[in-house]
Amino acid sequence: MIHRTLLTIALSTTSLAWTAAAQAPTRTPDDYPIPPEALARREGVPTGRVEAFDFNESKVFPGTERQGWVYIPAQYDPAKPAGLMVFQDGHAYVSAQGRMRAPVVLDNLIAGGDVPVLVGVFINPGHRGSNAPNANGWGPRSNRSLEYDGLGPDYARFLTDELLPFVTNRFRLNLSPDPRLRALCGMSSGGICAFTAAWERPDSFSKVLSHIGSFVNIRGGHAYPALIRKTERKPLRVYLQDGANDLNNLHGDWPLSNRQMAAALAFAGYDHRLDFGDGAHNDRHGAALLPEALRWLWRPASTPPDPSTNNWPGDEALNKIVAQGGNPGDWQVVSEGHGFTDGACALPDGTVLFSDLPKGDLWRIAPGGKPGKWIEGGPRISGLKPGPDGRLYAASQGGPGDEKPRVIVIDPATKAIETVASNVRPNDLVVTRSGFIYFTDTGAGQVVMVPCTARNLSGPRPVAGGIVAPNGIALSPDHQWLWVSEYNGHHLWSFRIDASSAPDSPAPGGANAPIPGSLSSGERYGTLVVPPDRKNSGGDGSATDRDGRVYVTSHAGIQVFDWTGRLGGVLSRPPGSKAIVSCTLGGAGHSTLFVCDGPRVWARQTLVHGQ
Repeated sequence: MIHRTLLTIALSTTSLAWTAAAQAPTRTPDDYPIPPEALARREGVPTGRVEAFDFNESKVFPGTERQGWVYIPAQYDPAKPAGLMVFQDGHAYVSAQGRMRAPVVLDNLIAGGDVPVLVGVFINPGHRGSNAPNANGWGPRSNRSLEYDGLGPDYARFLTDELLPFVTNRFRLNLSPDPRLRALCGMSSGGICAFTAAWERPDSFSKVLSHIGSFVNIRGGHAYPALIRKTERKPLRVYLQDGANDLNNLHGDWPLSNRQMAAALAFAGYDHRLDFGDGAHNDRHGAALLPEALRWLWRPASTPPDPSTNNWPGDEALNKIVAQGGNPGDWQVVSEGHGFTDGACALPDGTVLFSDLPKGDLWRIAPGGKPGKWIEGGPRISGLKPGPDGRLYAASQGGPGDEKPRVIVIDPATKAIETVASNVRPNDLVVTRSGFIYFTDTGAGQVVMVPCTARNLSGPRPVAGGIVAPNGIALSPDHQWLWVSEYNGHHLWSFRIDASSAPDSPAPGGANAPIPGSLSSGERYGTLVVPPDRKNSGGDGSATDRDGRVYVTSHAGIQVFDWTGRLGGVLSRPPGSKAIVSCTLGGAGHSTLFVCDGPRVWARQTLVHGQ
């Protein structure tokens, strides 16, 4: 009897649902109306002006021609820096006959105080040749895929170095340089383009609006979800829109890729939003949401959410290294005005040493102290490490008197310098507790070993080879493993060190006994991230912490690997830094990460401790 009653209730509920559905107005998929804010300006809302221009002077994309438009709101005051929003595929957003009608939307939202006073720049992709796009603007544009789908900094450089200076001068605009007042927008390939430009230049753009974004494998964009999860969180706010009926073709699945983007952004703790409907690969859904998307994108600053991480205990994610996954703005300049800094290393008390290589100067920074010159006009040092005897061992590129490259030892008390090995080409080095020096010979693709006790040893033999331009070198905390980064390659190598005896101990017996200090079990243990605009990783100076993580400076930033060779994440380069070449963990508790970037030395606090 109970079951019959439940069945009656269920049937009654289903009947009511069918009746309600029959009475409700029917809606077909992808049926999205143009919103009121785009159809007309509200009463009393002033009209901004739209002016067209051509831009045919790009050096980043030479030989291209493109149309553009600039929207200047009625409220614009030349005495006050205005916000900026750049729309890719500008014709689709600026047209009064299209669905987006962004100038009308911006007039309404600016007048209502929903967004700040914004200048809109609507720019089309470049085109070469005489086969110009047709009247609706969606015809063939020969350079669109290269500019929009390609990863790397080229399009961001086109915007910051070429287009925006041109527009600013042409229309005498006062645009705010604050990235929090600068946004990028686009649809399809223009959507991933907007994200890429902000990803590459978060110092110039902090907001992204992507409609039906092509985060698929047209030119490698499918890599973004993985990159987001393993890259230090950037100060970006991201709005994504897509629909269940979007494309699914040889390049990828658009609905799936946008969901993966949203999941990765949530994992990394980004301020983001995904509006997912039933639309297809067009602008209908995005246009219907444009006013709401702009309100959300330009809402007041808020604290980013905590990363929604669910790491296994052994996963060495960035939130174990820097608080809350990090903030690139946490870097602080600790020394500047140098020629080229390199050779950063930390002494047992946390004092950090580094070289101003072209000048032959050695500098030191005591914990809590200021940088000071320690040796002036000495050898040009590219690698420096303390030894078990308290002396400093260095890879020298020569010095006054045009000495040839050599491995040297410095007495800290007297600053006297002796030659350990000559007829060598050392780049960087490490020193084991058992008294072996290992240095990288980048040109020869080798690692060379020499005992600390040697003096004027000519041409010591290599102990490992076949490495693609070995550069950085580091030791595991127990000094049983050696890590070597490839500069022109893609890998981080590991080697087992035989430290069974000290360099001056008798050789072990037996034909198969290992030679003290020899290396074995060499293998490509980790894979370095290679930026899309580079052919190599730029793997350079390396360091390790007490838990065995390996830090490698590179083109992508500071790449962090766990002791099993898995990439845990990439710490961003210091702001404005073009190349970082050396790193060490020093300072109080060895918990400050120091990096050399050429003219400067930077530092930031970490949650880890160096050796």
